[in-house]
Amino acid sequence: MRFQTPLVPARLIRRYKRFLADIRLDADGREVTAHCANPGSMMGLAEPGMRIWVEPNDDPKKKLKFGWRLVDHENGHFTGVDTSLPNRALRAALKAGQVAELAGYDLIRPEVPYGEKSRIDFLLSGPARRDAYVEVKSVTLSRQAGLAEFPDSVTARGTKHLMELARMAEAGHRAVMLYLVQRTDCREMTLAQDIDPAYAAGFAAARAAGVEVIALDCAISPEAVTLRDRVTVR
Repeated sequence: MRFQTPLVPARLIRRYKRFLADIRLDADGREVTAHCANPGSMMGLAEPGMRIWVEPNDDPKKKLKFGWRLVDHENGHFTGVDTSLPNRALRAALKAGQVAELAGYDLIRPEVPYGEKSRIDFLLSGPARRDAYVEVKSVTLSRQAGLAEFPDSVTARGTKHLMELARMAEAGHRAVMLYLVQRTDCREMTLAQDIDPAYAAGFAAARAAGVEVIALDCAISPEAVTLRDRVTVR
């Protein structure tokens, strides 16, 4: 999935109020405020002075003219910080049949209501096939070289999603928890049990109920984010 507008480099001054970041543009040194599309803690990804990439826009309806998309670790690796991007990238991959475990479905519907006032990220349907309920999570935390972790903060919403998936599996549907590792420096993934023990317990219960787990990494550059390979889940 290519970015709609070419990204431009900047330096992070500070991130605050979760969704705001003051930045300094490389091109002209201007200090501006960018939208940060990430409600998590962004542990290790929001240190002042970090090199980042932002997407400009000229939409008159948007107050903020830049959106923070990537952290550039300046060692050849990137992390995608926009938590809305995995759904867009996965939708394109599903339509192209690029996720082998989820290929062959005729109908791909996003944001379908289900469960208790929830919406599934994707509901996949096809003739003579069980419906597949697919929940997607963005993984950006890494505290050990090569190992990605989820979540980076307590997520009661994420635990609820696991329970909803478990109920779908118990009802005879396919239920899939898909983690998209938005880091190019990680080949394995695990749960951050110390950060959110309740999520880890919910994950174990969901697996026991028949929820499938898929973890994928992606190729990331200032030009595009593309789903790539399976990642081992520890």
